[in-house]
Amino acid sequence: MAATPHPEQPDDAAPTHARTRFDPAALTRAASDTWTVRRVFGEAYERGGTTVVPVAKVQGAVMTGSGTGEVGGGGGTSSGEGGGSGGGGGYATRVRAVGVYVVDDTGVHWRPALDLNRVVLGGQVVGAVVLSAFSLAWALRRRR
Repeated sequence: MAATPHPEQPDDAAPTHARTRFDPAALTRAASDTWTVRRVFGEAYERGGTTVVPVAKVQGAVMTGSGTGEVGGGGGTSSGEGGGSGGGGGYATRVRAVGVYVVDDTGVHWRPALDLNRVVLGGQVVGAVVLSAFSLAWALRRRR
């Protein structure tokens, strides 16, 4: 990510960690490069006269922050208070395989991917709901 020198601080007073200003455009460019159609449709490959095109679901989010101002109305002290500045940001990407398109002599076919984790989680949720319902029914019957 590109950063520009902090304009409020002269070069000769720059600390050893060189203060920089956050560039949100660089973050946006990085996210755009990540979230392309190439991430959704993978590179096709061919085996034995059949072409396979992998497909994924891509989700993303961009977060940025900023700040300016001074604490206590002063120009900053050696105790670490005041001055003001800020910046920061990031992005997150989640990619999940959803299936493949298979192109052969008979046409184009969709083959969904089995997400075993989702199947197991669904079974656990159903089991928890059934167990809760039976427990509630048993407790209500005992009260009579």
